[in-house]
Amino acid sequence: MIQLQHISKWYNVGGKPVFILKDVNLLIREGEFVSIMGPSGSGKSTLLNVIGMLDAPSEGSYEFMGQSVTSMKEKQRTELYKKNIGFIFQAYHLIDELTVYENIETPLLYQNVKSAERRAMVSDMLDRFNIVGKKDLFPAQLSGGQQQLVGIVRALIARPKLLLADEPTGNLNSKQGEEIMELFSKINEEGVTIVQVTHSEKNAAYGSRIIHLLDGRIESVSENSLKQV
Repeated sequence: MIQLQHISKWYNVGGKPVFILKDVNLLIREGEFVSIMGPSGSGKSTLLNVIGMLDAPSEGSYEFMGQSVTSMKEKQRTELYKKNIGFIFQAYHLIDELTVYENIETPLLYQNVKSAERRAMVSDMLDRFNIVGKKDLFPAQLSGGQQQLVGIVRALIARPKLLLADEPTGNLNSKQGEEIMELFSKINEEGVTIVQVTHSEKNAAYGSRIIHLLDGRIESVSENSLKQV
């Protein structure tokens, strides 16, 4: 599904390149649940942003479902992203002026889904995740756990093939975090490929593989024998 070859990302500082990612090679199969770990500054979020097409690599090639992302024009990349990828951010990134219902509906507006179909899809997701009673509330009226849940529902509404999560439980208490990870496991069992960045070894263990990054390079890859695809 995802093939990264010799991916590097750098910024010029004082005329010299400062590497964030260096010669990363990674293959992620459809249906996998991959966890990315590493200390702060190791390049985890940058790698996730490259996979999610939010950031372009300085060097190397990226193929997504057999299509060359690195040779695409920005409009093509945006279309590919909108059709296939859901992104969950640590800071939720909900739109404060929109209700829960409207936040969840937003990705469907970008995809030009018809009004009646949008209503049916949003209602189904509200029901599935037991947040029907919250649909008319604004983000500021929700707890951190509820906001994160809305962020997850919004990422899932367009039925993405790939779900990317950057520290998805970073702002949650341990019980909320566990509920989110159990939810990820269920979504993964339904066929959605998941790549998460996490500091938590407990959360990382939900993945079938754990990628360890250090100084922008893949230091090691460990298979989780209990969670094979």
